[in-house]
Amino acid sequence: MVHFEQLNPIQKDAAAYNNGPHMVLSGPGTGKTSIIAHKLNALLSQGADPESVLLITTSFKSSQVILEELKQLAGREVKMPWSGNFYTIFAKILRAEAKSIGFTQYYSIYDTEDSLSLVTNIVGDTVQKDDALSAPNVRKRIANCKNLGILPEKFSESYVKDASDEKFLEYFTTYQKKIVDNDAMDFEDILLNTITLFTNVKKVHQKYKKRFEYLILDDFQDMNVLQYEIIKLLASKTDKISVLGDYNQSILGYKGGSPAFIKSFQEDYSRVKIFKPEINYRNNSSIHDGALSVAAINGDTVSYKTTFANDDDSKISLVKCSDEKDEAYQIARFIKDEVYDNKYTLSEIAVIFRTPAQVRALEDVFRIEKIPFVHIAGVEYYRKKEVKDILAYLKVINNQRDEESLLRIMNFPQRGIGVTTVNRMLSFASKQDITLFDTMGRIFEVIDIKERIQKNVKNFKILLDKYILLREKLSVEELTRALIDELEIMKSLKEESSVESLSKIDNIQEFFKCISDYSARFPGIKLEDFVEKLTLMMDTDLAPDNANAVSLMTTHSVKGVEFPLVFVSGLEDEIFPLAKRFDNLSEEPEERRLFYVCVTRGMKKVYLSHARSRYRFGEVAYQSRSKFIDEVAPDFIYEEDLSGNKKANRKTRKEIFKEYFEQTDYKDFSEIESSLKMGSRVYHEKFGLGKVIQVSGSGESQKVTVVFEGNNVKQLMLKFAKLKVLNTI
Repeated sequence: MVHFEQLNPIQKDAAAYNNGPHMVLSGPGTGKTSIIAHKLNALLSQGADPESVLLITTSFKSSQVILEELKQLAGREVKMPWSGNFYTIFAKILRAEAKSIGFTQYYSIYDTEDSLSLVTNIVGDTVQKDDALSAPNVRKRIANCKNLGILPEKFSESYVKDASDEKFLEYFTTYQKKIVDNDAMDFEDILLNTITLFTNVKKVHQKYKKRFEYLILDDFQDMNVLQYEIIKLLASKTDKISVLGDYNQSILGYKGGSPAFIKSFQEDYSRVKIFKPEINYRNNSSIHDGALSVAAINGDTVSYKTTFANDDDSKISLVKCSDEKDEAYQIARFIKDEVYDNKYTLSEIAVIFRTPAQVRALEDVFRIEKIPFVHIAGVEYYRKKEVKDILAYLKVINNQRDEESLLRIMNFPQRGIGVTTVNRMLSFASKQDITLFDTMGRIFEVIDIKERIQKNVKNFKILLDKYILLREKLSVEELTRALIDELEIMKSLKEESSVESLSKIDNIQEFFKCISDYSARFPGIKLEDFVEKLTLMMDTDLAPDNANAVSLMTTHSVKGVEFPLVFVSGLEDEIFPLAKRFDNLSEEPEERRLFYVCVTRGMKKVYLSHARSRYRFGEVAYQSRSKFIDEVAPDFIYEEDLSGNKKANRKTRKEIFKEYFEQTDYKDFSEIESSLKMGSRVYHEKFGLGKVIQVSGSGESQKVTVVFEGNNVKQLMLKFAKLKVLNTI
């Protein structure tokens, strides 16, 4: 018999219900994750086959949290082979069924950067960045169209209004043809091709429709057109399907997500049973209601009946700062005070920011203040050039038709194959109707390429052929390490011995660690599966579980997590809410919901911070504080008094440096040329403290390379740098 002692009555009813379509609609902290875990435990206890359960969450990390709770309930490890997000689950199905729709099982998956690279090759780089037909805007528009199920043919029929649309259609058509020719799919194609597979190949459709007897979908408020269409193909109107969501937490509009599908589900499925858990176990009333008062400005907020298990009534704190450095110092000091006063561990603290540019000041100051931190940005990490280059090699070894990946590595490491040679090879491939990879095998037929370069191309193909053969014989880790050794990437980086090269070595070593971790988690993982998992990784999937460090997280990566102490930083107009001119898909109502999600991550205490000025786009920008601060109902927020208590001694960047230099001797600028040498400690008005790692030239042409705080490397003309050199002892 299954027990639900840990659940309240409404949660228990929702977890136990299994008589047809049903929904769980409630706000944050009401135990939706626990409902899923208990429902899974009940199904398995009643004899359900784990293979028959389809569990779709927002990320791999979210599914792991659910499965960990399931493990505790079941008293054993439970394998759920069909758990993950939409992209991981249906990429897995497509890999098994790819031949049915004209792809191979080794098809490549293009992330955003890969797609942009392909669009750039089509569009060229002559259009201005702010032009509607620039490569970034074309890529965004293509993704937006595909998320709505609009492909070139449909766009041609209904959406061409002017010459700009006609040109976009030309790019869109070429892009879609090229990506198919490359035996590749972008994220949107994974969903589109799943619909094509289920619609056109009835045998396959019936196989999976029969396999999945139970469907559980979390965060249903962020469902998009394609995802909802797939669910309707898999689940009939009376099937056992459970969806969970919250209207007010819909934050993926830029991917086509919409809470409207909550209503659509109730209309499309028969006699939908609705459960509305009422007890919030996470937030206190001030945190929750203060956040909700902002979201309510939209006018479409759903109000749930809510009571709070947490009776602490700590209000949201507002911290006013002078600039981004001051903000970082303020946050650092508040963290130290909270740790001292309330005995928080660092792993219980998160600092949330809206744009990637904000994190630099936080990292710099946390290093100075000796506060350990982890920057939860796994996707950004795998966009590092050196890591992307290695991934491109693995993609080509896996799929020789992947032209974008092959172009990326054609001259990496340098082997004398320049742009002119590549363009001639591409022209030959087009005329012969063959792939670029096959053209490499016929390089001596390509005219106007020097014999020396032809030999380089031939040798490169021999190298790739060797590892294509080894793909089935070696593990992913063995294959990658052997490849990197043969390419002598690490050797050349060590010989360069610069700060940048050492940082690249660290990143590659971290990549090796990732391969080892995946190999341990998925024994015998194939190359195509490894590359797929890495490409589809979400921001939060790399978050360390047990690190005693403050988490630095983007606003979109915090969904599904919670922390006792939360800081929401950078609350200024044009940052949060993000200005539409910086992201044409940003919408103010969704920004409010995003604010609501961020604030409600806080369990016990939440701080909001804003700066009077911030260094942006190469200059100091002065902006008003975010309208969201003023929209928080006054009963739930108060401004910290920094003038007369232990939290008052917070200094601006200039004050910190001034105090430092008052205690430190330094030489005048007139003496700098004679005293400057490798290892000298220097100070720059803008970049702060640094260490000289290279001096070149002489007289007025003398240059210095300096590593400033946070590994910020700058090469400066000494004559104009205005450096101050600290005396060394």
